[in-house]
Amino acid sequence: MKIIVDLLGSDKGAETIFKGVIETSKLLKDLAFVVIGPKEIIENIDIDDDLKNRLEIIDTKEYILNTEEPTFAVRKKKESSIVLGMKYLDKGNADGLISFGSTGAVLVSGLLIAKRMDNVERPALTITLPTNKDKMILLDLGANIECTVEILKQFAIMGNIYAKETLNKENPRVALLNIGSENGKGTKILKETYSILESEDMNFVGNIESRDIFNGDVDVVVCDGFHGNVLLKTIEGSVKFILDNMKKSLMSSLIGKIGGLLIKTPMKKLKKTLDYKEYGACPMLGLKKVVFKGHGSSDEKAVVSGIVSMVDYIKKDVNSKIEKEIKRGEK
Repeated sequence: MKIIVDLLGSDKGAETIFKGVIETSKLLKDLAFVVIGPKEIIENIDIDDDLKNRLEIIDTKEYILNTEEPTFAVRKKKESSIVLGMKYLDKGNADGLISFGSTGAVLVSGLLIAKRMDNVERPALTITLPTNKDKMILLDLGANIECTVEILKQFAIMGNIYAKETLNKENPRVALLNIGSENGKGTKILKETYSILESEDMNFVGNIESRDIFNGDVDVVVCDGFHGNVLLKTIEGSVKFILDNMKKSLMSSLIGKIGGLLIKTPMKKLKKTLDYKEYGACPMLGLKKVVFKGHGSSDEKAVVSGIVSMVDYIKKDVNSKIEKEIKRGEK
């Protein structure tokens, strides 16, 4: 198996992403890598002969910034790392691509170069999150700000397959994010989507409110990209706020400091549970090729988690299973 790793565009820089590749190579001995980034940075990092034999370098310093308009940048920056990577992937020379750079650039280059699956209207950006019982999948996270009923239905179908394969759920519980759990809540599009999902061949359990998604009662939460992105960033901000203020409170007095020492181990465990690095990168479901997007702040550990997740996805041939299910649903 061969995968492409886009080294550019992340918050921590190309060196950090490449060091994550090195660590992954020690775990997955049969995996070949195509890394795209500045050759001088890569060659200044010591690697063993085993990785050298499995490594191909595509030299470039150009990448797309988060502040750039994605469509314009993808068309203009032909030598950017994500464009070069997506073209390599499209030729069928690799099994998947992972990037920690601009989400917009990954989405647009995927649409323009790798293309959508047949009958899929829009790809969805996903994430795997912890719950009180297990893990859940949330989609879409921002790739599609406005969605039609058909697009939300396809998100549910793709999320259902993804949960079956990656969460090992025989019959995933699929829910629609809404302002209330009752039938009839929300916008016209959400009401129509609810009715359609009831008749789909999946375990659709109805609406779910954002406050309940971590209870562990559902495995897939479906929403448009606007609300998914707002929800995810609210979660990230809330976690940081709570942990920072707990630390301040504990350090504000002698008794608090003593208590802090006593709960140090449980707090580390909690922090690990809430850390996105533990869950790696997630796929853009609906593209013909396997494309994973990792968090822009990913460190070496997160890079390893993301690549391992992508390799598992490829081995389980999830894309083909999604294509088959979408095609069946269109008949």
